[in-house]
Amino acid sequence: MTAPLRPPADEVPAVHLVDDDESLRTALSRLLRAAGHEVRVYASAAEFLMARKGPMRGCLLLDVRMPGGPTGLELHQALLRQGETLPVIFLTGHGDIPMSVRAVKSGALDFLTKPVRSEDLLKTVKAALEADAALSRADSLRRELLLREARLTPAQRRVFHLVIAGDPNKMIAAELGCSERTVKAHRAQVMHKMGASSLPELVNMAAKII
Repeated sequence: MTAPLRPPADEVPAVHLVDDDESLRTALSRLLRAAGHEVRVYASAAEFLMARKGPMRGCLLLDVRMPGGPTGLELHQALLRQGETLPVIFLTGHGDIPMSVRAVKSGALDFLTKPVRSEDLLKTVKAALEADAALSRADSLRRELLLREARLTPAQRRVFHLVIAGDPNKMIAAELGCSERTVKAHRAQVMHKMGASSLPELVNMAAKII
């Protein structure tokens, strides 16, 4: 079974800051921009959802409690249901820590307690952006490997799956009703089209797409 892919996102990686406190938004956005980050600010979860056109790159810096609309926790759950993989960092008051711990267990990257220390914020945001970049690279690789697999003929694809399962040529030949010579020819084409230089490399590729 092929692992689900993150849909392509054209957006430049950014820190998406969602907080109803205007003064805090201003202070944090200035700090993040001074550190060289692209920053997008939203006064509410609803405003963020209206601005969101599709998958985003970067990370989400999200207040736990926001009156008058979806809370940060509700927004996080909605994004999870939609398959959004944007790393989430919660901003929380001391009384919200138990909720934030639950949020981390459900997939949030971390939570920071208000007032946020500059060094803690920048360190956590850096980790979130690195996590997003790593996920983006992994998805790009999976897409490339799926394209390579799509170039295999039906017979080559069958051989591919049997080879990575560890079946020897003789067993594959019996399974397909052909000669071992034919199996060897298919294997060579599989290695060539997949861009694998060894069987372990081919198995590693298969693990990323099957």
